[in-house]
Amino acid sequence: MLRLRRPVIAAGAVALLALVSGCSTTVHLEPADAANDPACADVSVLVPDSVAGHDRVWTDAQATAAWGAPDIALRCGVAVPAPSELVCQTIGGVDWLVLAQEDERQRLVTYGRDPAVEVTIKRGLDIDFATVVDEISRSIQAGLTPATAKCTDRGEG
Repeated sequence: MLRLRRPVIAAGAVALLALVSGCSTTVHLEPADAANDPACADVSVLVPDSVAGHDRVWTDAQATAAWGAPDIALRCGVAVPAPSELVCQTIGGVDWLVLAQEDERQRLVTYGRDPAVEVTIKRGLDIDFATVVDEISRSIQAGLTPATAKCTDRGEG
């Protein structure tokens, strides 16, 4: 009887381990150069558990967050953008510079904040970019450094 119990217990432990580890997904993201800035820690603790219906997944890099597979990613500590001709929008109380669209993703970077925060949204999915950025902005706003610059209306030339 003792011989039969050990394999059953071992098989049960292996099955439990597989079940538990199967629920925990960690995705790889590259940390930004200034990810160790203390202000990024303030942002990191405020990221929401879900964004636009996408649940948070764990990442393996400091000052990052991701939602979906990841369909949406956040990195704090990216290079602070200089004034630009690119579209700058205030969404959720935070100014965002909309970077040039790429084939597979859309990137936005906070404007007037140091350290800057980057949000990347996968293209080709049924995701409303404004909703994603609004939800993230409202969640992390209290952790962001005060703005030193703001979006301005683009003059007609």
